[in-house]
Amino acid sequence: MNVAVTGGSGVVGRAVVSHLVSEGFDVVATSRSSEADTTLERLGAKTARSDIGDYESLVAAFSDCEWVFHVAGLNAMCIDDPVPMWEANINGTLNVAEAASKAGVARLVYTSSAAVLGEPQGEIGDEDSEHRGSFLSRYEESKYLAEQALQELDPDIEVVVVNPSSVQGPGRATGTGELILDVVNGGLRVLADTSLSLVDIDDCARGHLLAAEHGEDRRRYVLNSFTIEAREAVAMISAVLGLRLEVRFVPPWLARSAGPVADFLRWMRVPVPFCGEMIATVAHGHRYDGSRAARELGLEYTEAVPFMERLVEWFRSEGLTDR
Repeated sequence: MNVAVTGGSGVVGRAVVSHLVSEGFDVVATSRSSEADTTLERLGAKTARSDIGDYESLVAAFSDCEWVFHVAGLNAMCIDDPVPMWEANINGTLNVAEAASKAGVARLVYTSSAAVLGEPQGEIGDEDSEHRGSFLSRYEESKYLAEQALQELDPDIEVVVVNPSSVQGPGRATGTGELILDVVNGGLRVLADTSLSLVDIDDCARGHLLAAEHGEDRRRYVLNSFTIEAREAVAMISAVLGLRLEVRFVPPWLARSAGPVADFLRWMRVPVPFCGEMIATVAHGHRYDGSRAARELGLEYTEAVPFMERLVEWFRSEGLTDR
């Protein structure tokens, strides 16, 4: 079967492409550069020069494909100009859906985010959670509005939405993955005493394919391997490393109070690694329920200990840590 993937050269996209190729699918991945072409071809995919902002190029890329996996998007915090992220995540998603419909694609699997569930602090988020009515970050808002716009568009194809929690694992050492690496390397010594929900990158890729195969049209599927307290995660990493990590945990309310200070310093052009929306997201904490994907799609999740062991081993193999 011919399938197409947008964003195939990104962290999640590479995992999705690799999984699809290993399962025998003929994969066409959109690409915007020669560097991306090389990455995708090494994974076994064909490439089509296209951009999610270019409708006609998308129609051409999706021709003869049964399914489209729309993974492309921008996930960023602490940026001065959010307009490119909004353009990519909202308008780009609508472009992909309309192009897929025009090309005669049967099913679109859209990579959203569990952040859009908007569960109140302390509650467990699932596919039917009532949104709290406010957003922790501009990224969360852009993905929320993209989902809403996609539902309102009602393209003449089946649409299945997957909502991954924080995607982590081999291949990811940037963004939130960099925070985990900083903990491993002993560079992050203060953390909010909160909860984390993570999805193993391979679980996430398998979840995409299972959603295409078994997902119900216009239905959401949260992908979440496990939820863990920050204290427990640090203790687990310490055990894997065989050493004691010195980390101080502060109450979420205290961590949150640092947000305005960080934003002021950034406004004054003082280089700080955090900003208000990042601190608000971490301090809020997330507890997601990914059981629908297990029940209805048959997704089997990786447990926390083997996840941590594999991640630390990858950090070591890449020379990112000598611990």
